[in-house]
Amino acid sequence: MWQSVVNGQTLKFRLAGINNQNFIMRDEETGSWWQQISGEAIQGKLKGNKLVAVDFDEISYGIWKRENPNGRVLKPENDKIESADWEAQVAKMPVRIPGEMDKTLEPRTLVVGVEINGKSKAYPFSALEKQSPILDSVGGTDIVLLLAEDKRSVRVFERTIDGKTLEFFVKPDSKEVVDAGTASVWDFSGKAVSGELAGKELKKITALKDYWFDWKTYHADTQLYTLGAR
Repeated sequence: MWQSVVNGQTLKFRLAGINNQNFIMRDEETGSWWQQISGEAIQGKLKGNKLVAVDFDEISYGIWKRENPNGRVLKPENDKIESADWEAQVAKMPVRIPGEMDKTLEPRTLVVGVEINGKSKAYPFSALEKQSPILDSVGGTDIVLLLAEDKRSVRVFERTIDGKTLEFFVKPDSKEVVDAGTASVWDFSGKAVSGELAGKELKKITALKDYWFDWKTYHADTQLYTLGAR
């Protein structure tokens, strides 16, 4: 998700096409083309400019509604699309993956991508399904990845509170996420809901659910998480 203001000008974007199965957006004001995943203008008057990232969640509506009971839902405009099954057609298009790791994962393996301090790492969604929470470090920052009870929604947080790095695990009897140091219970929003640290909140880190080929294409030096690795 990106801010729509560039050099003080508010831009209006439309879908212009697909590049390697990643959206290309075109702004109405200058006609520049923007790459969805990087937020960079790749053609036109504003070529080379980058949109400013906005924090976002990729979670199920049920979880969002539970956390935001008075929240409003945006009704999108109906952009003209060539056919009703255009997404299925796009999925059949060939994809390009950098040669070094093109056999590491199947191209459309779903991953959770994290980028911190110029370093990036991809976590196969299947690893989260088998091992949640995942504790790791990216770009010198200790993090924790959590999979929600719906088995679809993912969030990533820094796991440092008051200068102390926390170790998280799931209690087998209750499925609650607790930290090993204080046994405080933490919810999916990153907040301690009971125990010594009740009321404390972990700092959220933006993460992107993406296909491996897309994440790898735009993060050529990305690391890949191996199940059980720390």
